[in-house]
Amino acid sequence: MIQAFGLTSKPRKELPPAVDDVSFEARAGRITALLGASGAGKTTVLRLMLELQQGRGITHFRGRPLHRIAHPSREVGVLLGDVPGHPARTIRGHLRMLCAAAGVPVRRADEVMEAVGLVSLREERLGTLSRGMDRRLGLACVLLADPHTLVLDDPADGLSTREGAWLHGMLRAHAAQGGTVLFATSDPKGAARTADRVVTLEQGRLVADQEAAEFSRTRLRPRVAVRSPHAARLAVLLAKQARTSQLSVEVVREGGNRLSVYGGTCADIGEIAFRHGIAVHQLADEVGDMGPGAGRARASGPEDRNRVDAGRIPVTREPSPSSGAPTAPTAEPAPPLDPEAHPDAPKPVTDTPSLSFGQPQLPEGEPDELLGASSTGHPRDGSPAAAAPSQPRPPAPVRARTVRTLDVLPPLPPPISVRPAPSPLRPLRYEIRRAAGISTGFLTGAVTLAVSAVIAVVLARIGHTPQPRLLAAWPQELPLPPAALGAGLLGALAFGDEFRHPALAADRGTVPRRLGLLAAKLLVASATALVLAVLTVGCDAEALYLVYGRELAQVPADWLPLGASWIGLVVGCAWAGVLAAGVFRSTTAGLAAVGAVPLLVVPVVHKLVNGPSVRTAAGLPARLREALLPRWPFGGEHYVEAAIKVISQPVGGALTLSLTALLCAYLLTTLRSRFR
Repeated sequence: MIQAFGLTSKPRKELPPAVDDVSFEARAGRITALLGASGAGKTTVLRLMLELQQGRGITHFRGRPLHRIAHPSREVGVLLGDVPGHPARTIRGHLRMLCAAAGVPVRRADEVMEAVGLVSLREERLGTLSRGMDRRLGLACVLLADPHTLVLDDPADGLSTREGAWLHGMLRAHAAQGGTVLFATSDPKGAARTADRVVTLEQGRLVADQEAAEFSRTRLRPRVAVRSPHAARLAVLLAKQARTSQLSVEVVREGGNRLSVYGGTCADIGEIAFRHGIAVHQLADEVGDMGPGAGRARASGPEDRNRVDAGRIPVTREPSPSSGAPTAPTAEPAPPLDPEAHPDAPKPVTDTPSLSFGQPQLPEGEPDELLGASSTGHPRDGSPAAAAPSQPRPPAPVRARTVRTLDVLPPLPPPISVRPAPSPLRPLRYEIRRAAGISTGFLTGAVTLAVSAVIAVVLARIGHTPQPRLLAAWPQELPLPPAALGAGLLGALAFGDEFRHPALAADRGTVPRRLGLLAAKLLVASATALVLAVLTVGCDAEALYLVYGRELAQVPADWLPLGASWIGLVVGCAWAGVLAAGVFRSTTAGLAAVGAVPLLVVPVVHKLVNGPSVRTAAGLPARLREALLPRWPFGGEHYVEAAIKVISQPVGGALTLSLTALLCAYLLTTLRSRFR
């Protein structure tokens, strides 16, 4: 069950808030439609409910706000817009990756694909799906964690009639199992056909909260809007004429001097009014699709805007002096209070009678003798007491009890703060499936190996290149070898692709900067860079052996420190790409950070190391070995000495400095977002 109380968005510059004091309920086992025209505030209401947008109000999902739920995706399934995901990823791969993010078994992906009819398309790419298949995939993502509540924003938009019927059947099946379904739509006929209850919004305000049958009767059927100072007498005459002529005509009193006539025509109503000498101030046909915005043209003044429209349930609140609502009893009855504003409030008694053929609701007496007072409260015979029967009021106990309930509520709803983005419950498994789910990584690795082999062969042909640089395919003219650039690109893709194609949840536009997710990405990037570094040296050595023989393919004598330096360089570039892409939210920025290490940072570090100074750190490795390393077993001093030599080099020092700066920036942005 969903309970929304006082949802209000932040006010805009010189404009009213997009959503103002919206409260409603969506009960379990039923489908609730949030109906409104474009710009009515439907999506804003959903985002406020899901704590994706700042504002005021509170929403309870089965008695708990969303930020109090440990795993929101297992309680609320959300689909706002299209399915986010890399267009080159397969349907099955995308769902398996989301299984790791939601912490559910991987077999759940096959179960939901079978449920939504995507088994035969499991190897199709996301970028090739039609609109209908994309909606099916979105519903599969929503159902993946088996949530109790579904929240969808216009799920049938762009679907054919057959696909829309299938989607609504799936929603009905979920509700039949005891789940709660809330979807936003701008189609009034679709809302009446699909939903059990319809909540109507106009210009960010709640104007109706009705059962689907009542909504269809009052806001979808063609009707004739009538305004007359003798509306009550005219209603009785119309009902009498319908009974005499055996016509199915329904007359609904809307309050004051207004009527809605269903099944009649302007000509017939005007003729009856003319024969009985009744003045008519408005007589207009209103046909079809009354839905949102039906009463906007008729509300011309404060009195019109405060009336109870056909099927409209006013928002429950105390009358305020600024709104123009009367604070004392007047000739026109006050509208009944909204029973849905508080769960403990009793159901009000409506004062709008329905007069129809077959079940007439006529008071005792002749039509010409009854309800003769006009809407101004002055009876035709001049006696003030005669106006009393035409002024029905809500029962006093209902009003008194509701007002006492409202007194204990806070004057303003609590503020809504944006809830943090979800983090994968199994980040390492999620990251492995994300990295291996598309061919970009494999293609990048293959191109890197091919370019390295070609460069190694060309360098050997030219000559004057040391053996270690031949095996690494690192000419003097290039700031970084191809393997380091490839590892940096793979690291940048770890965050860059996710920011362009969000994958963690369907209700998010970005990927969170969580430390657990960062550790998983750094670990996977390290493993990928390590494999790439080893394969690069092996491919270069094999290419040199095939072209020039064994002489150029020999392993150097000091292979241990050289190997450590080589692996540290490639892994460091991969980490730089990951951190830069996470900080700047861009693959290009991640690759630029990798290239900036040798181009910008290395000259600065080289100048600092070789520049004039009074004291230098010469001989630091030897002194450190003498002070600490003799006590280390198994020759640990050799590995530490190799690491110190790597860091002491200009490229190693620059890379270490860049990684430290990027890591600090990442941590700073993470802490700042959590503080907000």
